[in-house]
Amino acid sequence: MTFRQALDLGRPLLLDGAMGTMLQTSGMPAGVSPEVFCMENPDNLRSIHKAYVDAGADVLTSCTFGGNRFKLPQKLDVFSFNKRMAEIARTVADQVGRPVFVAGDVGPSGQFAKPLGPLEPGELIDAFAEQIRGLVAGGVDLIFVETQFDLAEARAAVVATRQVCDLPIMVSMTYEQGVSLTGSSPEVFAETMQNMSVDVVGTNCSLGPEQMRPVVEELLRVCACPVMVEPNAGLPELQNGATVFPLGPEAFAQKTASFAAMGARILGGCCGTTPRHIAALAQAVSGIQRVEPPLVTRKGICLTSRSRLVRIAAGQPLAIIGERINPTGKKTLSRELQEGCFDTALTMADAQAEAGAAVLDVNVGAPLVDETFLLPELAKCLVGRMELPLSLDSPNAKALAKALPYCPGSCLINSINGETGRMDILGPLCQNYGAPFILLPILGTQLPQSATERISIVENLLEKAVSLGISQRLVMVDILALSVSSSGDSSRQCLEMIRWCDAQGLPTTLGLSNLSFGLPARDLLNATFLSMAVGAGLTSCIANPSAQRLHEAVDAMNVLCEHDPQAETFIDAYAGWKSGDGSVVTRKGSSVAATTVGDAVINGDREHIISLIDIDLATGADPFALVQKTLIPAITEVGKRYERREYFLPQLIRAAETMQMAFAHLKPQLEASRGVEKRPVVVMATVEGDIHDIGKNIVSLLLGNHGFDVVDAGKDVPAEAIVACALEHKARIIGLSALMTTTMVRMEDTIRLIHERGLPIKVMVGGAAVTQAFADSIGADAYSADAVGAVRVAKAFV
Repeated sequence: MTFRQALDLGRPLLLDGAMGTMLQTSGMPAGVSPEVFCMENPDNLRSIHKAYVDAGADVLTSCTFGGNRFKLPQKLDVFSFNKRMAEIARTVADQVGRPVFVAGDVGPSGQFAKPLGPLEPGELIDAFAEQIRGLVAGGVDLIFVETQFDLAEARAAVVATRQVCDLPIMVSMTYEQGVSLTGSSPEVFAETMQNMSVDVVGTNCSLGPEQMRPVVEELLRVCACPVMVEPNAGLPELQNGATVFPLGPEAFAQKTASFAAMGARILGGCCGTTPRHIAALAQAVSGIQRVEPPLVTRKGICLTSRSRLVRIAAGQPLAIIGERINPTGKKTLSRELQEGCFDTALTMADAQAEAGAAVLDVNVGAPLVDETFLLPELAKCLVGRMELPLSLDSPNAKALAKALPYCPGSCLINSINGETGRMDILGPLCQNYGAPFILLPILGTQLPQSATERISIVENLLEKAVSLGISQRLVMVDILALSVSSSGDSSRQCLEMIRWCDAQGLPTTLGLSNLSFGLPARDLLNATFLSMAVGAGLTSCIANPSAQRLHEAVDAMNVLCEHDPQAETFIDAYAGWKSGDGSVVTRKGSSVAATTVGDAVINGDREHIISLIDIDLATGADPFALVQKTLIPAITEVGKRYERREYFLPQLIRAAETMQMAFAHLKPQLEASRGVEKRPVVVMATVEGDIHDIGKNIVSLLLGNHGFDVVDAGKDVPAEAIVACALEHKARIIGLSALMTTTMVRMEDTIRLIHERGLPIKVMVGGAAVTQAFADSIGADAYSADAVGAVRVAKAFV
């Protein structure tokens, strides 16, 4: 029978009791290392193990509490010592005519990992792995990580165990006044360990049975896994100059057995207990055939830091994941990250925490930044400064893997998509570290437009996760908000996706600002849609927590969804609140039928542009004059309004499409009357690895409006193909687009090819993460921040 099979039987299992006092009783002199004594006196250790087995213990603990490289005397080899101690316990267990299991005991290292202490997290993991390899070689049945007082160290021991073996893991933390030494509550500890899929969660030491009861109650309230309880024999007292534990065997057994009635599956004794205490406990629980733990139903994900827990699930308040620590569009932050400076990032972290963010998203993807170095460094700084859990945000799997160990609890990984190999790499990493992750429904080179497509991708990714042994308790779905300015039914598809996820018990999130991209009054749109989304079941959003309308909407929803009892928080915050004046700026052109060709372009009046042109032509207007003196000045005015932020992306696109219709209608007459001048050719492409093409398409549209022949080479295009396309079409200009920091570096591939071949082709670059400094660094001929600027650059080239 295995230990897991014994757990499944449901009867109480008994651990042994204290070891140190028993060694002293067996003859260990004061001041002698227990490890050295046991190596030199193995028979004494066997006798103690046998006494506990005879008392009724089901689990023997190897005498390896201090068996790590930081505590073990230098004369003892870590592997050999742990192997020998495990073998001694194994021999005793195997001589009994009933199943007795050996737990490989892993105590605290006595060290703290960075940023709390001097050790790199990897050093701590390596030290535990070294010890555990010896225990496994000695034949243990499970690993018992006990008397932990720091969440980061407990997690490191679990990670180390997973690196070495697949044995069951039992983890126990010690508390005083309801928290561990470094500030973790039982709930924080339990949820972190359950995220790591440990087999048993428990508490031991520091307290007697009575004082331990509130801790056990909290563990039983949140643990779906078995709970272990191992109290001391009361609180220590000083009697006749010696420290003693006052509870005798019967009193200890009576009080400790009550934990089985509460639902604890594994009981034992810590400081001050003896085989007599365990024998009495065995007698006290002998009538219990099956422990019935409380039913724990859990939805959603749990994120933790050392001292904070955030539940993202149906029925919980909406969690805002602060989005500000992201260099995209932030010149100062981008520059500082390139310099290795975190001043602005830390200021943003403080401001978001103060504004009510539940989690902080951390993205360091500035141009020319080594994320594998910078993300761990910033994570380390934030962990040392903030209580909030972090969301590590990077497409670079290596950067995530290096940053993850610095987060002491269960941080969020943003994100895992359908990219080949990404789930295989990050999924097991998240499972081993207990890190929930955002599942992004993108597969291949296409952004799924419909909820049906996204659901299919999510189902496939969930199936892949299950095949890798990854728990669904780690999964949150990004519903993939796309801009309503470019996809009219984007919001409807999002709501449908939210409802499906809610029905599956999957928590959800979205990048809220994506929905309103290119529109005015974005905060208004964001807040309105957020209310709709929460009504459909949305559980979190990635947004700026300082946005006033967002803040107001969330506070109001907390009242309406009964997350703010008696509206106390709302009343305190809004007692003096006054509504805004509600004024709306009416802009000419968005819905007004045009009366002239120029107004039709400015207003984006696609419905009337052809008829207005025909009227002008019928009255004798020259086609070339219409193009040069009416259409081009009109589209130029649209560009100016866009730059002044009087127009936004939808108006810009609509005007460009109107212009395109006008030119297409005039083209036959232009060719018939004078012929069409040869227009300069521009090849537009989204670089290799990047599937985003909205920005490229808008630039292409405007360039076509301004007298260029545009060849769209597509998206995810290798450099060789881009250059070949330019040569084929005799292009004078190449325009390169990229949205992500990981793909924008591929722009340099095209520039390098052009230079190597000495081609007379200019290259302009742009995209959300691209900057002038980046363009200069890769040798681009020009940079443009938007489509209007790209037209200006292209005109300057020719």
